[in-house]
Amino acid sequence: MFGKLFGRGGERPAADPHALPAPRRQNGVYKLQSLGDTRVMALVVAAESGDWDAVKMASAHFDLGRDHQVLGELCDVDGVQDWIGRAVEEDPEHRATALLISGSRHIIWGWEARTSARASDVSQEQWRTFYERLRTAEEHLLEAAELRPEWITPWRRLLTSGRGMSLGGAVNEARLDAALRRDPLDLATHIEWVSYLQPRWHGEPGEALEFARKAFAGAPDGHRLGCAVAMAHIEDWVEADAKNCLDTPEIQAELRDAAKRSILHPGYQRRPGWQEDFNIFAMALSLACESIVAPRVYHELDGAFTRWPWTYMAQPEKTYARFRRHA
Repeated sequence: MFGKLFGRGGERPAADPHALPAPRRQNGVYKLQSLGDTRVMALVVAAESGDWDAVKMASAHFDLGRDHQVLGELCDVDGVQDWIGRAVEEDPEHRATALLISGSRHIIWGWEARTSARASDVSQEQWRTFYERLRTAEEHLLEAAELRPEWITPWRRLLTSGRGMSLGGAVNEARLDAALRRDPLDLATHIEWVSYLQPRWHGEPGEALEFARKAFAGAPDGHRLGCAVAMAHIEDWVEADAKNCLDTPEIQAELRDAAKRSILHPGYQRRPGWQEDFNIFAMALSLACESIVAPRVYHELDGAFTRWPWTYMAQPEKTYARFRRHA
């Protein structure tokens, strides 16, 4: 049925030899682990054991200087901060990689100290720890960028630390430019800037959506940059007082068209972690009460749930399951 509706984009892609088998589902839903990839899982296991040699061996399958999602899986591992400093100091050949991992991990570690509480509810001790860890992140990421000037991932992570430390528009815009010079269509950079342009940070209402629309307009068909448009609508929903704010024919049509031209286009490439792109659209389409394309998106996911962007929900996995049932 979906193939008839959407053309050859409805065909299932060839089986991925590195795909992890889907775990047992609960209510038809399972949480995606390690981007659904056996090689990423090996990298995560090596990081969990603190084995730097094994991390280097496992990361050889990827380009951490360009692959934001794989780097994110590695840096989400609790405890990386306890041993990565030794790799920075003791492995000059791979110092840039160790600095990149350390800097990225310190940002996540910093936000763990700050928590997601409102700024007024964060204690002075939490703020002190937050800034201390972000300063280390900045130092390490800037050195990594200097050692490997072709890398984009340090600049994208520096946008996050710059936002957290309130370094100001000039600094963060320079970092944005540095990232986009390396890849003008980089999705992770655009999504980070969509967050930066929200009124709760440094933007004005409508600014993030305008930025996302302009970026996607310049992308080729099948490019995942359409997710930036969906994410801008999700961010608008987060900011809004009325939680039915996306339920309009205009927004439904825009999300539908963006999905068809990006993740549902025959030219879209499914790489490790592609399910996150589909989850972004699933959440946006569901919040907009869209009923034409949303079923196709959930069908393709086959129950795969990713933490992002559902962290905006009080009960992320339950909300995903509910939206999926109603799609």
